[in-house]
Amino acid sequence: MLILSIDSSATAASVALMEDSKLIGEFFVNTDFTHSRTLAPMIDNLLNVTGKSVADIDLVAVSNGPGSFTGVRIGVSVAKGIAFPDDLPCMAVSTLEAMAYNLVLTDCIVCAVMDARRNQVYNAMFSIEYGEVHRLCEDRAISLEELKAEISQQYEGKRIILVGDGSTITMRELMDLPKSVEMAPEALRFQRASSVALCAQSRINSGEVPKKSAELLPSYLRLSQAERERKEKQLADNKSE
Repeated sequence: MLILSIDSSATAASVALMEDSKLIGEFFVNTDFTHSRTLAPMIDNLLNVTGKSVADIDLVAVSNGPGSFTGVRIGVSVAKGIAFPDDLPCMAVSTLEAMAYNLVLTDCIVCAVMDARRNQVYNAMFSIEYGEVHRLCEDRAISLEELKAEISQQYEGKRIILVGDGSTITMRELMDLPKSVEMAPEALRFQRASSVALCAQSRINSGEVPKKSAELLPSYLRLSQAERERKEKQLADNKSE
């Protein structure tokens, strides 16, 4: 099975090709260019240098959030655009779950955190044992204070590794906890399309059925700032009437 995977859920963007559980190519960029400008050329170049074509792809996998609202939308849209003409099967992968696969060879508790602003992070917890990733909670938006309390109560004494762009702010919050909490090395800390592919392959192996491209949807976890402000304005207007 040849999997084309895409991640554009944060500042960095990456695409990867994995064939029969072997990574055969990955492009990663971390620039100020918009993902709408970088993803398509990266996919074209990756297919060219690996000697593959869209006709060879068996599955398109994409991280569908949480993350940057714009970045997630672009990634899902690109995946749909590639899959739709040939009706290729698709799989949406949680950005947080995919990041846990960065550490798939390390037995630990993975605390995946993305900066959600307003003193919150997008978060999910995972355990890794003997190369297998197990989800411990659903994806959520949670305050740093609440996350600290949960870690101190439920995971005391366990090795916890932070991944994601929220690692630094989370580490500051957890500084006074036991030194079993650490940040992943920078090369393993952020989203990668290769981990999206690993996660998708694991789900396929577990019997999950891929979706059609039309069924791919972003997962934001909470309203955008514009939507929140509009909702607050509507509530204020209703109260004034």
